[in-house]
Amino acid sequence: MTNLPFFTTDGDAFIPTKVANGPWDPNSLHGRVIIGLLAFVIEQRHGGDDFVPARLTVDMFRLPNLSPVEVKTKLVRDGLRLKLVEADFLSGGVAMARASCQLLRKAENAPGRIWSLPNWAVPAPADIAVPDNPRLDMHGKWTTRPIVGAMGTLGPRQLWMSEVRDLVEGAPLTPFVRAALAADFASPFANAGDQGLGYINSDVTLYLHRLPVKEWIGFEVVNHQSADGVAIGECFLYDQQGPIGSATVAALAQRKPMTSVAPRP
Repeated sequence: MTNLPFFTTDGDAFIPTKVANGPWDPNSLHGRVIIGLLAFVIEQRHGGDDFVPARLTVDMFRLPNLSPVEVKTKLVRDGLRLKLVEADFLSGGVAMARASCQLLRKAENAPGRIWSLPNWAVPAPADIAVPDNPRLDMHGKWTTRPIVGAMGTLGPRQLWMSEVRDLVEGAPLTPFVRAALAADFASPFANAGDQGLGYINSDVTLYLHRLPVKEWIGFEVVNHQSADGVAIGECFLYDQQGPIGSATVAALAQRKPMTSVAPRP
């Protein structure tokens, strides 16, 4: 990738670039880069080829500005089959988000057959017509290949998403970081309605039973429910070989829905 990355580095600090900003406030970070950076540091410090990052939960309780970022991690459990890592996201020295990641050791599947949903039957990204100027969403933060439905419409929604930027300068995207960056999209994709996006997510939980292969990640909305200004949204995630996991969010209603998408709670 040759585009400007979301972060550069200065010693142990991560310096946001101008493209790391979010939709709710041009001087704040996008949720996807918060989640992605936490995943990046957790994987660098505690990951391993024998483990799958099966669950990443990120609580986003303050809206970071574009100040330098530090990520602190703590290995809570370092077992033979399970690792549990906690990580704090500090912006300008203040805690803004926190992650918990459970890594499980790879092994043979349990014997027997278990029912599961069939793989989605959709065209591959390469089989979807590309316009002369491919769409780069959120001012060039990612690109998509729509399959079914669209923002502002009611009904099923499916699409492919691919990254167009590195997260950290000089560090190629790994499959886990690619999935973590994408996971925040579950909120607008599941929670936007016919009057725009009226909910801002306060967390993301990414479940993976395996890591994605290649650059495209598929999203399929499978749930949105809301009451008293609190919403949940869920998407199943795919790559071109089949299902890889899911992304679930909790969100709060905003007074002014985003019609084009508003501040972390």
